[in-house]
Amino acid sequence: MMGSDSDIQNGVTKRVPSPTVINYKITYEMDTKRGHEIPVIGGANAEGTSSFQEKELFFGRDDWSEEEAAELLNLGKLGSQAKNCMNCHTLLGNGAYYAPDLTKSWLDPAWGPEGSMQAMTGKDTKEEAMAEFLINPSQYPTHARMMPNLGITAAEAKGLVAFLKHMSSIDTNGFPRNFGKIKGAVHGK
Repeated sequence: MMGSDSDIQNGVTKRVPSPTVINYKITYEMDTKRGHEIPVIGGANAEGTSSFQEKELFFGRDDWSEEEAAELLNLGKLGSQAKNCMNCHTLLGNGAYYAPDLTKSWLDPAWGPEGSMQAMTGKDTKEEAMAEFLINPSQYPTHARMMPNLGITAAEAKGLVAFLKHMSSIDTNGFPRNFGKIKGAVHGK
């Protein structure tokens, strides 16, 4: 069952958080007790447990209501289906292996302030860089296999990025296993 905004605010961990998780900072940290990395919503306190307080702007806002966030995630989910993302990409272990796994793409340091993708798109934020790439992928060659231009609109791109951020917050028991080996993915190292 999907969690609620109240769960997030009260530090209750759900495997699938509320859509309002888009209002919070998400990191990927090693959980020594479980033996793999887990998403941490809202940052971590001195004990290394989630504090559920650190908000993060998402397209200029950190106050998306449950209804607004759910609508945006639904637009992204429907967009990922309509554009057949899983014909090339993997999402939560399903799909193809032709293009990068998108399960934890929000957490990929390449999209962060020091990352190549944010620099390449010239955007100020991770979400703007991701949306720009989705709208104009042929302008940003990243691999030998380039993403085709799928005619993604600005509204669809915003929904897709919200969907990807939410997906990155889902506790997948350390899947994908190789993600934590990406430089900067865990603990920002």
